[in-house]
Amino acid sequence: MDVNAAVAAAAAIAGVLTGVIAMLAFRWSERDQKRPTRTSLHTDPVLPPGVDTVLSVLRSSAVVLDEADAVVKASSAAYALGLVRGGKLAVEPMLQMTRDTRRDGEIRQVELDLPRRGTGRGEALAVSARVAPLGSRLVLLLVEDLTEARRIEAVRRDFVANVSHELKTPVGALSLLSEAVMDASDDPEAVQRFAGRMQIEATRLTNLVQELIDLSRVQNDDPLEDAEPVRVDELVAEAIDRCRHQAGAKQITMAAGGAADLHVWGNRGQLAAALGNLVENAVNYSPARTRVGIAARHVTAPGGDVIELAVTDQGIGISEKDKERVFERFYRVDPARSRATGGTGLGLAIVKHVVASHGGEVTVWSAEGQGSTFTLRLPEAGAARDRAQQHPDLDDEAGTTESSPYEPLPAPEVLP
Repeated sequence: MDVNAAVAAAAAIAGVLTGVIAMLAFRWSERDQKRPTRTSLHTDPVLPPGVDTVLSVLRSSAVVLDEADAVVKASSAAYALGLVRGGKLAVEPMLQMTRDTRRDGEIRQVELDLPRRGTGRGEALAVSARVAPLGSRLVLLLVEDLTEARRIEAVRRDFVANVSHELKTPVGALSLLSEAVMDASDDPEAVQRFAGRMQIEATRLTNLVQELIDLSRVQNDDPLEDAEPVRVDELVAEAIDRCRHQAGAKQITMAAGGAADLHVWGNRGQLAAALGNLVENAVNYSPARTRVGIAARHVTAPGGDVIELAVTDQGIGISEKDKERVFERFYRVDPARSRATGGTGLGLAIVKHVVASHGGEVTVWSAEGQGSTFTLRLPEAGAARDRAQQHPDLDDEAGTTESSPYEPLPAPEVLP
């Protein structure tokens, strides 16, 4: 019995020791696996504290690369621009910049034009790339999209060039006519003829300057600051009265119709100018002895009730290619006719900005040789006032010739 007990005790002690040794070996192996090695330090770099948070709030596209040119961190914007693909920086000039900066530690910046992702056609992306060292082994690449800024700058250059050209034309004409008057001082009939031409050019110059002022005002002012309910029939009457003389000279009949007692919410002066510009264009671009009509109606829509004002003419019409551009500044469908009528090419641009700033839209229907219908859609007075009070910062990027949730007014063949 004693021998058996001793054997059993020895076996138990041996089992306990084996278990302790196994447990210690497992703990040691686990600690050894967690210990960093040269290989892990080389292949899994860690961003400095706080860098990850800063990169997440930057507006620029951000990419962090290690010494093997592998992407350690990239923002979603970098992927959207197509800068990073398959864990690598996909733009060769930027990759070369990062290598140069890693080699000498110098900060570099360059502007590049990149093809749009997925297509080799269309407008290129204009970007500004800046590379700087981040610690001893990482490199930070920041990319800013300059495409929209370039487009705005091009629009500004074109606008300045167009203004200069439009101002130069009447000013040059006045200069030549004044010289002609001086040379014909002994010919009363010639002086009278040249003086009449000078009056026409002076009027054109005055209209151009005034429309430039109006365009600047509607772009910079908030019309809803002094908004009030505006009677639609008063706007229509004012627009007709404004063009009565031109229409009478061409024997054009102007007629108004539609629903009565309608109101819109906004700046009365700007709304009158917008509708007046449409009616004036309709008269100027219509042949003699035709009709120009203005119709108003109330439309119920999911986004709020709107008032539609349609100006219809039986003029020359607008081609499909010109419909998309008629609201551009200084764009003329028929430059020769615009010269004859004294048009500046700013009237529809003013209409667009006035309607957009009032939370509405303007659309155009036209067929060459059949006439055109320009339709203003403005929020009804009560709905617009309630929306303005609930949302004081309304977006003013309303559409011009885009599709609309409202049914377009049909183009009437003959107006009563």
